Amino acid sequence: MIVILHKSSTDTDKHALALFFQENNLAYKYIDATKTFVVPKFQQEDKIKVFKGIEKIIPIDTPYQLASKLYKTNTVVEVNSSKIGDNNFTMIAGPCSVENEDQIFQVAEFLHNKGIKNIRGGAYKPRTSPYSFRGLEKTGLQLLHKAAKAYNLNVVTEVLDTSLIDEVAAYADIIQVGSRNMHNFYMLNELGKINKPIILKRGFQAKVVEWLLAAEYIMSGGNEKIILCERGIRSFDPSSRNILDINVIPLIKELSHLPIIVDPSHATGIAKYVTPASLAAIAIGADGLLIELHPTPAKALSDGDQALSFEEFDELLKQTQTILSAINKKSDLETFTFKLSR
Repeated sequence: MIVILHKSSTDTDKHALALFFQENNLAYKYIDATKTFVVPKFQQEDKIKVFKGIEKIIPIDTPYQLASKLYKTNTVVEVNSSKIGDNNFTMIAGPCSVENEDQIFQVAEFLHNKGIKNIRGGAYKPRTSPYSFRGLEKTGLQLLHKAAKAYNLNVVTEVLDTSLIDEVAAYADIIQVGSRNMHNFYMLNELGKINKPIILKRGFQAKVVEWLLAAEYIMSGGNEKIILCERGIRSFDPSSRNILDINVIPLIKELSHLPIIVDPSHATGIAKYVTPASLAAIAIGADGLLIELHPTPAKALSDGDQALSFEEFDELLKQTQTILSAINKKSDLETFTFKLSR
């Protein structure tokens, strides 16, 4: 159950409710930013509606409360002029790793010329092998930010550890939580305290309810600007890097108000499969794509096999526009439509 207090409610009103929950041995959390009580194992509305200061009571019987569709209508996460969610589609693209200034500026210029508003790039890289390229760290953040601001793009980059949140937040417009960190609950809790949109990737072995509860960790801290990202789940079959769980897109839209985007690069692990996987994701309702893009994928220091070249990305954009038009979805790509028609 979610209990929302009036903006004009007093501390006395809040304390009276808190005391009731305590006396009845009910676990609860109070979110000061929204004057909201979350009481996950309580459904007896009649026992609390007599309390003063209550604006709204929302009975919810799922383990996740704030992430539930019953809590609110579809969330739209807006970053500058880019909107994600509720029939708004956005494209996020860039290299797996920021490698040098020339590389990231090439990508930023290319994206700007296509009318795309979000650039992704890794500065701190979580690699399976300790001998793989692990990013330029703070220098990578600085280069990514410099290139993005030169071309009026939003910065999307990953945070690897709680100790790096402040540093990453200083350069990023959107902070990404990777698959491995979906279960890093302490870090998720800390991300709930900042005023930045969060892309929350699904753990590669995570159930949907676990994913939504991970979002709940962030939201219960006061940050409701969450974008879910399906990036493939692990399978017994080695034919592709992961298995894109395309079923989860309509499922999430049924269960939650949060927008959901798809990372077909990590889901497939093979560049030639990225475009068909992307188009399928758009057709079934994804609110955006997270694409790995590199000027010369064969020379990439990480994940070159799944990165699109500029030419391949051009083709993806053309086909993306066709699907978006067919399903009547708004997008950030209107300027690209104009450039194609010239």
